[in-house]
Amino acid sequence: MSELLTHPIDDVLSRFQSTSLTRLVAASIETFILSGELAPGTKLNEVALAERLRVSRGPLREAFRRLEESGLIHQEKNRGAFVRVIELAEAADIYDVRAGLDATAGRLLAERVTTEQLVNLRALTDGMLSVAANDVDRFHTLNLAFHDQIVAMVGNRSLTETYRKLVKQLTLFRKRNLLAPKAIPHFADEHSAIVDRLAAGDATGCAEALFAHAQGGRHRMLQGSNQEGM
Repeated sequence: MSELLTHPIDDVLSRFQSTSLTRLVAASIETFILSGELAPGTKLNEVALAERLRVSRGPLREAFRRLEESGLIHQEKNRGAFVRVIELAEAADIYDVRAGLDATAGRLLAERVTTEQLVNLRALTDGMLSVAANDVDRFHTLNLAFHDQIVAMVGNRSLTETYRKLVKQLTLFRKRNLLAPKAIPHFADEHSAIVDRLAAGDATGCAEALFAHAQGGRHRMLQGSNQEGM
């Protein structure tokens, strides 16, 4: 209200529209990056993106700044903006932090989880258990949704924002080792056991299970990268 009193209404609306446009442009480019259309290391062509998104260079550059803050791109003076390349060591560090956040989310949620939330999580684990042994992509999608829901259900905005930022950065690590088809039933059972601990209100057990699960993902990533280097 105070802003409306100190600034002409046209100025306030203009800034609001500009912010909304920047957010939409950033979200569109983020989708291009996370889908793999803009691969790690790719230079972002301002002219092409401006034409594709039908925006001027101003909102586009503001969007670049947002994406740089989120860790998805980096900008170099006199060279432009590039999709970030996440190296193995950094990916391993991110996994360590993510494991801690997963554990924190599990501990907090176990103390307050609702029946409705348990039903939603059970639906995801049931979906995992029904995934065909060779449908790795489908399982990966359900896996991401499962962990994101656990974090979001805690209701801690800082936790959710930090967690999602790290998950997006891990997406840039294209060498990540997705689950081998034969491992899908095993990890589906792990997810189901996590929900069992949530339902029992076992905060410590849930935190430990989620931490171990995330560290297992880190181990598979490192193991897969070592095998590629042989």
